[in-house]
Amino acid sequence: MSSGAKITYVTLMSDPSIHPAFEEALKNVEEKLGKSYPMYIGDEEVWSGAGEFEDRSPIDTSILIGRFQRAERKHVTRAIETADSAFAEWSRTSWRERVEIMRRAAEIIDRRKFEIAATICLEVGKNRFEALAECWEAIDALRYYANIMEESRGYEREMGPGAPGEQCKMVAKPYGAWVVISPFNFPFMLANGMILGALLTGNTVVFKPTSEAPLSGLHLYSVFREAGVPAGAINYVTGPGDIFEEEVTGNTKVAGIAFTGSRDVGMRLYRRFLSSQPHPKPIVLEMGSKNPTIVTAKADLEKAVTGVIRAAFGYDGQKCSATSRLYVEESIMDRFLERLVAETSRLKVGDPRERDTFMGPVVNKRAVENFRKYVEEARRSGGRILFGGEVLSGGIYDRGYYVQPTIIADLPLENHLWRDELFLPILLVAPFKTLQEALKMANNTEFGLTAGIFSEDPDEVRYFFDTIEFGVCYANRRGGATTGAWPGAQTFVGWKASGATGRGVGGPHYLLNYLREQAQTVVVEKQ
Repeated sequence: MSSGAKITYVTLMSDPSIHPAFEEALKNVEEKLGKSYPMYIGDEEVWSGAGEFEDRSPIDTSILIGRFQRAERKHVTRAIETADSAFAEWSRTSWRERVEIMRRAAEIIDRRKFEIAATICLEVGKNRFEALAECWEAIDALRYYANIMEESRGYEREMGPGAPGEQCKMVAKPYGAWVVISPFNFPFMLANGMILGALLTGNTVVFKPTSEAPLSGLHLYSVFREAGVPAGAINYVTGPGDIFEEEVTGNTKVAGIAFTGSRDVGMRLYRRFLSSQPHPKPIVLEMGSKNPTIVTAKADLEKAVTGVIRAAFGYDGQKCSATSRLYVEESIMDRFLERLVAETSRLKVGDPRERDTFMGPVVNKRAVENFRKYVEEARRSGGRILFGGEVLSGGIYDRGYYVQPTIIADLPLENHLWRDELFLPILLVAPFKTLQEALKMANNTEFGLTAGIFSEDPDEVRYFFDTIEFGVCYANRRGGATTGAWPGAQTFVGWKASGATGRGVGGPHYLLNYLREQAQTVVVEKQ
């Protein structure tokens, strides 16, 4: 499949050519597991006196991915100072040269995509299709934003004149050293989006990958360095989040923070950073959601069932865009749920290294414990388990973290499970009488990332788009009711508690998060 083609989960599943290459890469990656890896600050490999932590696969915890450094606070400080020192040179590098570096990064990922995808599969349990789609999304994002930078001429624009004899222009300039903090669920692409946003616009980066996927993060760091990003302009630090958070929020040399993760952590960063700095500084946050899908009586039920399953249970519901709330019109409720349960029961849950696996493991032991807790609470509160609800056991299941896709009906709407982001393959279902009622329930949340509707009635779809209070909205999307945003197609932007800037990755305005304007005026005539 050409890397220039639009890649989706659906197109990947129909392409048999990926399998031999992926399986060969998986074998090669598995042979290299278990090493110790340093941090990279400037042009130095850095080993911590605080020791290392182990990164084990959720597929089978006997698989040691590698050992990574436990950064001490002094390492974080040093990385920030290094990025700050590198800013002057990198920010003065021609934007055209930075564009070419991003394009080279895309080519490097394209060459290494099977190795990277195999690492993602092993490290966070994502199946091959979704792991490869993540790599292709990273490729497209780099190319898309290189093109945006080029089309915008580096964000320089002639203005004015403000008065006779004045020559005026607007120049967008970077801020300085940015800290990038990435999550486990898209350990390559989400980090890639934040890092490319900072680097392409002339900022420097201190990159902290999630401790659930430091090797995927190291691959990304290596891509940018190989592409031509100089030492110091990007730095790679691993280890405890608390030490990292304390330093980056209070260090005055940090010019901005880009974070993707939970609402609680994101809001804590937001408050600490803004209160600790001597003046306002930018912070780019994407903080998850509680995403609804609405199915009306005018829906194509086959399309709706497929779209809901892919959005609710793709990567075990561990996506900030996953459908976790489902509202179905009363007149079709029983018929729709019968089909939904039947199709869900056919999903294969197991080792994601196997070709026909749809759902692999959840990411860690804590996720399994939360699954048990939430399902038990739903039962106690009157919820009816239509399918799933069990932690799986026996064989590979005993060696990793495997749970069933779970559909729950009849849970009272006031229960907190309707409000809290669970980040698990748990789908709550409720009926509605009118579309107005459905939209009211859908909007009754502090979050606002993705939402979907299934209806073949254009008026219902129009009303949905006019009324829904979410940033990424879909109608009749078989490939994923609320999931699958792609660079240059859907701006992945969170409203309300799901985001901080109103400018999402994948859209034309994202780079502006990392830039500030400067007005430049030269008087060329005597006044």
